[in-house]
Amino acid sequence: MRYPAAARRTLEGAGIEYGGWLPNYEVPGVFARFDVTVHVPRRPYVTALPGIPTIRPFEALACGIPLVSALWRTTAGLFTPGEDFLFAADGAEMTRQLARLLGDPALRGRLADHGRRTVLRAHTCGHRVDQLLAIVRDMPGTRAFTFHSESVA
Repeated sequence: MRYPAAARRTLEGAGIEYGGWLPNYEVPGVFARFDVTVHVPRRPYVTALPGIPTIRPFEALACGIPLVSALWRTTAGLFTPGEDFLFAADGAEMTRQLARLLGDPALRGRLADHGRRTVLRAHTCGHRVDQLLAIVRDMPGTRAFTFHSESVA
């Protein structure tokens, strides 16, 4: 179980239903059932890997669902807050951002479209393969080879 009993009680007290662990292959289907999603990165990601988002924001944006995230540093410049997703510094701001999105279908659409285009432009598995192969090609003693993945449009 990823969340301790005390955390689940806190969620329940806030009226949030804990649905358990979600396998990656089920994520798109779950996102498709909702108007927005919330991302709260776990402490190790925020403290030990600052600037690097977990996989969930990539998945949400790739699926075209508007995202509101708790704060994390965006030092890598992967996404543009306010254009790809919204940040919320605390619970009150999270409530305001969610109300704003739920009340504004045009804003939801803009965020969803921009976030999805950002992922497709630079953050697909094909992009990561190309980066890995470029690293390998630059390593001393490796044989030259050519490979290029095709991005999905």
